[in-house]
Amino acid sequence: MSHDTDKSTKSSIMSSATEMQACAVYSPNKAIQAFLLAASPIFRELQDLRTRGWESPVGDRFFAEQRQVADNASGRTAEVFYKMMKKIAREMDRDTGVFGLHWSFRNPRRILDMCMAPGGYLAVALERHPGASALAFSLPTSEGGHKVLLPESLGVQIRYLDITMLAVDMGVDHIPEDHPDKGKFELQKVLPPISSDLIFCDGQVLRTHQRAKYRERREAARLTSSQLALGLQHIEPGGTMVILLHKAEAWPTLNLIYQFSKFATLKLFKPVSFHAKRSSFYLIASDVRPDLTDARQAVETWKTLWNVATFGTEAAYTALSTPKEEEVHYLLNAFGHVFISLAQDIWATQARALARAPFMQA
Repeated sequence: MSHDTDKSTKSSIMSSATEMQACAVYSPNKAIQAFLLAASPIFRELQDLRTRGWESPVGDRFFAEQRQVADNASGRTAEVFYKMMKKIAREMDRDTGVFGLHWSFRNPRRILDMCMAPGGYLAVALERHPGASALAFSLPTSEGGHKVLLPESLGVQIRYLDITMLAVDMGVDHIPEDHPDKGKFELQKVLPPISSDLIFCDGQVLRTHQRAKYRERREAARLTSSQLALGLQHIEPGGTMVILLHKAEAWPTLNLIYQFSKFATLKLFKPVSFHAKRSSFYLIASDVRPDLTDARQAVETWKTLWNVATFGTEAAYTALSTPKEEEVHYLLNAFGHVFISLAQDIWATQARALARAPFMQA
């Protein structure tokens, strides 16, 4: 065998070994999906419908058109979104009693909305509790945020800013000189030192939001961790958090729900009136106990995730956001069947909507 042939053979062997290693990389989402497929009939039905939908070009066009409308909201479309959010909020209240839950007896009650625009949820909450005071944050329209349509007569204090850039509130007071967003962070505390009875954490990453390249893969984690850490730090004991989530069976979502189960009473809600075909849903965490050790640890976990996602290397972010195999197995053994009982209604809602979708009949 020639030296060149020997090198070629070694290269081929190494390449094959690398490919096998890549295939053997543990996937937490696949492990969760396997558990759910074995344990939940409604999840099996939903997965079958999802697969059929993914294979449908008509379905691709349907969701692409929805994204196009969301990204290019005209004044009229913004009004439609605002009314849609109000209808979802009323349906949520009817099905879960979220706005009638026992808040503290302080008067006036306080509401904090972490990502408010266009303002439909907050409008309905204030209809139910007209004496409440409210503080809301919203991404400026100049940075790609949605237009706020909340009536000024409601007296809401609105701050227009990017909630993911509140460095000092997230425990960071020094920004590296070479950071791509140097100069864009808030270097003083923004949230007042008061607690709220009801907190909305329903912000989601906007494709219209212009941001530095490093944020693209990490932005969902930065936004979620900001809202949750700051929300849990500013909630009144016994208060309620309303959290928008996606893909209940994905590791970050399942782990988040598990964390909240340690210091709150949980319900999962998916509206029938809108977005029933999509994977989005709401976590209603009531009777939140922020003083418990598990809650304080959750805040520190989310702050660490935000810190690494904002300032860390790609390797550090990947390592922090990727769970170990034993961690996933432990969670599934300890919480898997409780999670199924929480999630089966939202899966059933999505399954019914997908089964009736026109693109599924094509």
